[in-house]
Amino acid sequence: MIPRIQKRGKRTLGLLYYLYGPGKHEEHTDPHLVASWDNNAPDPGRDASATLKQLQRLLDQPVDALDTTERPRKHVWHLSVRNAAEDRILTDEEWGAVACRMVAAAGIDDPDQGAGCRWAAIRHADDHIHIIATLVREDGYGPDLDHDAARVQAQARILEAELGLRRLNKGDGTAAQRPTSAERHKAKRQGRERTAREELRETVRQAVAGTTGETEFFDRLAAAGLLIRRRIAPSGDLLGYKVALPDDRNKDDEPVFYAGARLAPDLSLPRIRERWSAEAPELVSAAAQPDSRPAAGGPATARRRAASAAWTAVPVVERGRDGAAAAYISAAGEVLDALAKTSAAHTRRELRDAAFAFERASRSHVRAERGHDRALRQAARDLVHSGPALGRGEDGATTAMAIDMLFFLITATVHWHAKKGHAQQTAAARQAAEHLRAAYQAAADQPLGALYQRGRRLNRTLLQRQTVVLREALPALAEQILAEPGWYALAATLADADAAGHDPGAFLADAAGQRELDTAESVSDVLVWRLRRTAGLPADTSDMVHLTHHAEPSARRRADQRVPDQTGRGRSRS
Repeated sequence: MIPRIQKRGKRTLGLLYYLYGPGKHEEHTDPHLVASWDNNAPDPGRDASATLKQLQRLLDQPVDALDTTERPRKHVWHLSVRNAAEDRILTDEEWGAVACRMVAAAGIDDPDQGAGCRWAAIRHADDHIHIIATLVREDGYGPDLDHDAARVQAQARILEAELGLRRLNKGDGTAAQRPTSAERHKAKRQGRERTAREELRETVRQAVAGTTGETEFFDRLAAAGLLIRRRIAPSGDLLGYKVALPDDRNKDDEPVFYAGARLAPDLSLPRIRERWSAEAPELVSAAAQPDSRPAAGGPATARRRAASAAWTAVPVVERGRDGAAAAYISAAGEVLDALAKTSAAHTRRELRDAAFAFERASRSHVRAERGHDRALRQAARDLVHSGPALGRGEDGATTAMAIDMLFFLITATVHWHAKKGHAQQTAAARQAAEHLRAAYQAAADQPLGALYQRGRRLNRTLLQRQTVVLREALPALAEQILAEPGWYALAATLADADAAGHDPGAFLADAAGQRELDTAESVSDVLVWRLRRTAGLPADTSDMVHLTHHAEPSARRRADQRVPDQTGRGRSRS
């Protein structure tokens, strides 16, 4: 149940015309009264003899009784209460009871004192009601509306439990402002998937990802096609900014601008500057150069760096100080934004949705200790400057690698928020993790398929050798891994590590011990990416020569020290 207090107004009759009218898109059906301050109040929806003007006069009577100098400038209070799509349809009697509870909780009505404001609840759809009230009590005084929004939210949580509705998480005041109904209707008219506010929030978050100063930030906003207004103090100092979509205009054909703080609390200029204040001087100096770029290497290298940075951040979020963990979580959002911005077509949608969902999880009341997040912010910067990935070959494979490591970081974020009791952030991080799972499947299909085919083509002796390595390095997990389809990709990776001069057994044991594997859908997949990242192996092997009957010298050298016995478990030569 979502109660939302709208902006206060001046015209009772104007709001009644809307509530009893057809709606802006003919979406209102059967508008009628379900409850009011007076059981005998006229209902223009169901009583042919009643008029909107009659209802308006009755609602405004306490206001009109005051001297004009004593009347509130905006005396119309408006609350909408909406149920979730999966909730059952409430009866008129149930909605009437909800309305009575809501006005009492807000301070509009005071049944104990009998001196409340006049109000009416109108239902014009199955899933919600609107409550209109006039802000002068029967005794001529104004109502106590301090913290009315928080009080109606608390009442909604109680009603959800009583009515068997979907239980929503309690907010903590750090969420971004939700689009208004007018913004949603406007987006629908214009054929937009998201409202202008949401599109701007996403674009600004992508623009700030990995930036080190104002010039770079505003250059990215301009490159994204946004209209920008800067608020300048008389001293010449920059105080703030506003952005608009070029084609989002008001009735006067003027662009609709949103301040950064109206998009999200952490997108105000002072909060963005906190990220820059902790940057290393050499990064800030490099960013000031017009043609500066991070170290060369292209999208694949940038994705490897992002994977490493995400992996390094996991233990900090799991066991570090709260301020450091909050900084890493915030920077993880920047990496997701940058990855979504530069992703290939077949992963773009899920990565965008993951970044969009994680935006809520990146903020809490725990103050981020900036500076700890440099590696992740630099990874976001590298992703942006390296450009879009093509989606196949090494680019696509390292995208899968980066998503795999980010999944563990986001999972750690879920646990961190859950321990803190941050219900909304926990739910948002879980949602982001689900989108990352889907993005991973799309990104990993081709490179893991190539590794699987190479593993299937390993000669019998070499495959048996990798089986021995697995059983010796991970005796507790060996049978589970051998039963997974991904085992052949892992076997090919162990052979590649061997051929590159590494000890595959030691590498495998280290990779498995780095972090838990309980949340992995495929243990072998996770180990493949951990091994290929730490050993510096190519992420995409579709063009590599298939290993057949002959192992590389390093592999043969270590193979001489292990001879499979009749059980296949192996024994060491002395």
